[in-house]
Amino acid sequence: MYVAVKGGAAAIESSWQLLEKQRRGDITIAELSVAQIRSQLTLAVDRVMSEGSLYDPELAALAIKQASGDLMEAIFLLRAYRTTLPRLGYSEPLDTARIALVRRISATFKEVPGGQLLGPTYDYTQRLLDFALLAEGETCGQADAGAMAQGLSARPSPCPPVSMNAPDVQACATSGPATVPRINDLLAREGLLETPQPFDAAPPGDLTRDPLMFPADRALRLQALARGDEGWLLAMGYSTQRGYANSHPFAGEIRRGTVSVELVPDELGFAIDIGNLEVTECQMINQFNGSREVPPQFTQGYGLAFGGAERKTMAMALVDRALRADELGEPRVAPAQDEEFVLSHADNVEASGFVQHLKLPHYVDFQAELELVRRLRQAHAKAAQGNANPFNPTQQEAA
Repeated sequence: MYVAVKGGAAAIESSWQLLEKQRRGDITIAELSVAQIRSQLTLAVDRVMSEGSLYDPELAALAIKQASGDLMEAIFLLRAYRTTLPRLGYSEPLDTARIALVRRISATFKEVPGGQLLGPTYDYTQRLLDFALLAEGETCGQADAGAMAQGLSARPSPCPPVSMNAPDVQACATSGPATVPRINDLLAREGLLETPQPFDAAPPGDLTRDPLMFPADRALRLQALARGDEGWLLAMGYSTQRGYANSHPFAGEIRRGTVSVELVPDELGFAIDIGNLEVTECQMINQFNGSREVPPQFTQGYGLAFGGAERKTMAMALVDRALRADELGEPRVAPAQDEEFVLSHADNVEASGFVQHLKLPHYVDFQAELELVRRLRQAHAKAAQGNANPFNPTQQEAA
């Protein structure tokens, strides 16, 4: 149980003041604005939006600033704000085949319909500190010049830089076809890839309103993974690659870009476009040895998240595939295949809260534990004294 701490109001208010002072930092340095965070720390903003379950780059940037860069705290702030918003309706499923591409790659085919687009990525950087960034007043196009010096192709960037979270994100998108075919469809045409299971007529559950119950269907599992902690998913996905789920995956396709969000108002009866979202989608391909009813074929794992979340969606796809063990008739031999273990510990807001609640007063609980340990030690000491007694009949019998 918790006990009230009296007389601490003044100390708490002082703590708030110190926290604000810590957040602001050196007042001789210009304050970091929300617009700067939104424009230049886009990947952090994307993570906060995904795990905070709210697509709003400005509010995510505000949460990062308020939390002094602590992304878990920012996610908590954004999710808490989300609970105050009214539910106006449900959008139609996103059609990620109709996407304004920023990036699209495949590790399974070199030549694919629609082509591959490298886009912005750290994959081909040398992971060396760029000390030029320490200089104030960076010049426009400096990154492109560095890329050209390394023999890499780079698209001329607009000046000032365009934020991937900004409304004009389509300025960075390609002018490709309206519909980009899926690479997995190539395998499906030959019958080498599993046929996706049809969706139920009933709408999927909503984890933001109802608690997660087990066993959970795939729609609920994907919801939990989409807002799950990236580090946790990365560890679980990594474990499957190291043999803890007998998985040998291939990145069938990773695509990033903007997609339209459509809503069907009750008074209209047809879908209307209400805006765009930037998303990253990953489809993993895994080998499946088949069963008595199903021939050998490839199976899929799926991941999708807001913004540029490549690592998150790849890990999500790996874990999604591992959690399909029961569906595919595979034995559960690894933690990543246990949906209750994976999903119950994936939410970083719950995990952070449960760990950090240990900082709250537990005086009564600890005093009870302390008294119990003292009594047990007294009993242990008496028992030890009794065993050391040479006239103990038990010891004589043993001798």
